[in-house]
Amino acid sequence: MIRRRTAQTFSLSFLDCICCGFGAIILIFILTIGSREREKIENLINLRRVLAAQLADLAKLKSSKDDLERSQKRIAVLVSDARKTNDEVHAMLDDLEAQIQNQKAGQAALLLDLDELKKEIASRQKEPEIKLLPEIEPTPVGLPVQSNYIAIVIDTSGSMRDPNHGGLWPIVIRKIEEVLDAYPHLEGLQLLDGDGRFILGRRGTGTEGWLADSPDLREQIKRTMRRYNQDSISNPVPGIYNALRYLYDRDNPNMKMCVFVFGDEFIETADPVIRRLDDLNPANENGQRPIVINAIGFPTTIRYTFSMGNTGLKFANLMRTVTYQHGGAFIALQDL
Repeated sequence: MIRRRTAQTFSLSFLDCICCGFGAIILIFILTIGSREREKIENLINLRRVLAAQLADLAKLKSSKDDLERSQKRIAVLVSDARKTNDEVHAMLDDLEAQIQNQKAGQAALLLDLDELKKEIASRQKEPEIKLLPEIEPTPVGLPVQSNYIAIVIDTSGSMRDPNHGGLWPIVIRKIEEVLDAYPHLEGLQLLDGDGRFILGRRGTGTEGWLADSPDLREQIKRTMRRYNQDSISNPVPGIYNALRYLYDRDNPNMKMCVFVFGDEFIETADPVIRRLDDLNPANENGQRPIVINAIGFPTTIRYTFSMGNTGLKFANLMRTVTYQHGGAFIALQDL
């Protein structure tokens, strides 16, 4: 009978196979790890390239942004300069327009003066009409002393001021003092500028609108006029209107009002002023008016009659007519 050898489960050949298998597994694992590391390295390199490209793009964007900001600043400066230039051009155009308007106004005044001169020449060429005027005794400024309420209207425009210090001409102050001295006792005093402003204020109208006469008030008037810096138009007519409208009290039978006008120019037409004064100070059936109007003319523009549009002659002619119709007198000074 043949004896069979007993088979062993774990033999040397089996162990060799097992070891070879494990070795193969380990080799595969090692090989796999190496390929993953290379893949990671390659990915890292690619990532660095992408980041470098993005950084380069960011640097370009920042440079473009800086260039854009510089361009915007330059544009803002150019816009500001353009606006300033535009404003200067508009200012120059406005000045030119004002000069043109002034020249047009001067030409219109010159043409009007020429028309008046032509009319005057034509009227003088005609045969004079003989008209008997009523005999009227001359009334010097400051007289008569029957007036107990005195309103002084002063043109305070530039032509009435001394260019050396900007105040009223000294002779204007002296004439105001002479008028006040001619009326030592008054019941009321008032002071207006050419625009009709009450220089010392007023409390009301009529009798209430007057300031009580006193030595202190007279000194205050002199001090105020020496430093009065409010310019008025070259036309005292608004001041005359306001004096007649707001100061005369028809209900006060004792009021004997007189207006003194200090001026040198008149820039309007005389006829409407004469008609308006006739309405404000109407004459009664005897031809007498309740308010007397006197005037003093200063020769600031007479010497430049033609170039100044005859404003000084217009003032003199108007005041001669007004003072004659309203019972007063007009005095034209020859020197300042």
